Amino acid sequence: MLSMFRKRDRKPAFDAELAPDAPFTVIGDIHGADRLLERLFAKLAEEAAPGQIVCVGDYVDRGENSARVLDILIAGQKMAPERMVCLMGNHERMLLDFLDTPTQAGPRWMRYGGLQTVASFQLQPPSAGASDDDWHVLRDQLESRLGREREAWLRALPLIWQSGNIAVVHAGADPQQPIEAQSSRALLWGHPDFETVPRRDDTWVVHGHTIVPEPAMEQGRIAIDTGAYATGRLTAALIEDGQIAFRST
Repeated sequence: MLSMFRKRDRKPAFDAELAPDAPFTVIGDIHGADRLLERLFAKLAEEAAPGQIVCVGDYVDRGENSARVLDILIAGQKMAPERMVCLMGNHERMLLDFLDTPTQAGPRWMRYGGLQTVASFQLQPPSAGASDDDWHVLRDQLESRLGREREAWLRALPLIWQSGNIAVVHAGADPQQPIEAQSSRALLWGHPDFETVPRRDDTWVVHGHTIVPEPAMEQGRIAIDTGAYATGRLTAALIEDGQIAFRST
């Protein structure tokens, strides 16, 4: 009987209440889905969505209109810099890696969605068996089309945003490390223990990166990437003290 009582009385692995400093809204991975982004912004404005708007990254690649998504987000931040926060995703990192090291990073980026981003800037990728010179030519062309403002914006994107006991990141976090001690790799690409080991510091982690059929809230994790480029659904999480609501286009 004693063992049964202890088992029943044991606290769940993660049972912290949502406690942001103020209400805010998080938008999942956009991936070139410009029309879905505009529709979601309109829906959030209609509902007077609370507080700041935080985007979890992956604005480029896979979808068809990466260039326009960047322009929408940059314009939005200019209009209300105190209200909109845009984080870096692993696909922004891959784009920047291509600009920095085109021959090393180019082939991999093309396989993971860079083809669509390059096309959105009206450029053609190198053909199979491209030379180093071909990759450098494409880098120079993309850097020119991207422009200094967009490139500077991409390079300045932060990796994490916090409010109260909630951290917003792109991909995940090491559950054994404090949020402020996370590696950029864990934040951009995820961590092998993220989905299986609950955090012990009562910090909720809102993230994208991994496509889920429905937005989910479980064991300190809030997943909101509903695969906009593939499913036609872009999702936002409206987070307030002790409660959350999801909205999709």
